Amino acid sequence: MTEAEIVPGLEQARAFAAAKHGLFIGGQWVEPLAGERFATRDPATGAVLAKAARGLTEDVDAAVAAARKAMDNPAWTEMKPSVRALLLFRLADALEAHADEFAALECLDNGKPFRDARFFDVPYAVELLRYNAGWATKLNGESIALSGPGTWHAYTLKEPVGVVAQIVPWNAPLAMAVAKVAPALAAGCAVILKPAEETPMTALRLAHLIAEAGFPEGVFNLVTGFGEQAGAALTAHPGVDKVTFTGSTEVGRMIIKAATGNFKRVTLELGGKTPVIVMPDADVAKATEGAARSIFANAGQICNAGSRLFVHERHFEQVVEGVAKVAEATKIGPGFAADTQMGPVISAQQRDRIEGYIKGGVAAGATLRASGGDLPGEGYFVKPTVLTGTSADMAVRREEIFGPVLCAMSFGDADLEKIAADANATDYGLGAVIWTNDLSAAHRLAKKLKAGTVRVNGGGLDPALPFGGFKQSGWGRENGREGIDAYLETKSVAMALL
Repeated sequence: MTEAEIVPGLEQARAFAAAKHGLFIGGQWVEPLAGERFATRDPATGAVLAKAARGLTEDVDAAVAAARKAMDNPAWTEMKPSVRALLLFRLADALEAHADEFAALECLDNGKPFRDARFFDVPYAVELLRYNAGWATKLNGESIALSGPGTWHAYTLKEPVGVVAQIVPWNAPLAMAVAKVAPALAAGCAVILKPAEETPMTALRLAHLIAEAGFPEGVFNLVTGFGEQAGAALTAHPGVDKVTFTGSTEVGRMIIKAATGNFKRVTLELGGKTPVIVMPDADVAKATEGAARSIFANAGQICNAGSRLFVHERHFEQVVEGVAKVAEATKIGPGFAADTQMGPVISAQQRDRIEGYIKGGVAAGATLRASGGDLPGEGYFVKPTVLTGTSADMAVRREEIFGPVLCAMSFGDADLEKIAADANATDYGLGAVIWTNDLSAAHRLAKKLKAGTVRVNGGGLDPALPFGGFKQSGWGRENGREGIDAYLETKSVAMALL
């Protein structure tokens, strides 16, 4: 039996990856104006997977022009909200129908286990489309009673912000792309999507489905290329009204500077150093399982990964030992292998970066409690790692690693102020996790934590739940009502009744 027979959608995914890819601009597939392409690699083997078009400044100019034309086209600007919703529902149905192919593409391009892509990433992207489709018919203003002299009829309107540049990362390429595209289209904006140069395949395949769904020309555009070229050109372009970016805090700072030229609206979902807090009354077995899953899922390449573990001293050794056993037992391998639990990281550079943090932590005095799993002979694999004995000044504990590396610490009492202070001792504030059966402590601690999302006893992403961070974890929110509001401007209208 061949690999393609074992994994549904793999044959189609390989054929698509091997095809010639262009840029999607103004409703057409076009060649990059400079005629350049770049190779992407399968992280599980290091072999070349595909070649994508290398979009440069002139290609970005063309995409922005197409998007601006779409924002002047009555076929889009005067489209009934119910029709925008219908197009998004149609796109969701098409993505669901091609779920196996998209999951296989995600596995080839990103390296994550096929079942993770098939049973989380793709269904989540489908649900994002359907959730945001529902918002298209509910973007209402309000009537406002004025207190000044005279008789007035005053109200507000919600209007699309305009042309939106969307730059997405490589850790969850499909889900992140759809999380940005869906609310923007529901709001009536025109989009230019730039996927990460490491993982453009599912975005390219998504563009084909968008073209088939029937959106007007120029409403959705796709430019593949490198951040320092296509990404920089998009963020600085005077024809772009808003930039939304998910990625590193360092690049987020660059985007803020680039956006000042025409005061673009900016949404940033940046780094994280999420604390996982295990209180003395917690269900230890569930907390241990949850802590391991939080840091080892997707090879730790999650902005909200639980990379700092705080455990009450009563349970510290038990929890750390439990997580270490998970690390040691984790089956590491290619995403298409049936027994793989953790795939590769995205690149050799990322692998070396993660290993550098681990070596640096040990050299600074940290204790290596686990570095588990046998590594395959090729590909960009990293062992899941547990460290104890770290100090607050160590880079491995302070900085975002974006890999399967956990720093575990104990605390000696249940003083919520101290626990919160230790958890908040970071430049980031994206998420936090609490394990406790004490309802009062859960609510009180959740209020003290400086994080955009606090999960108690598990939980995960949902399209209805706003997601974003405090401090250097970003600006604004995605998902929920706040997520679609980020693509809208509010206009006040006041009419004197004579």
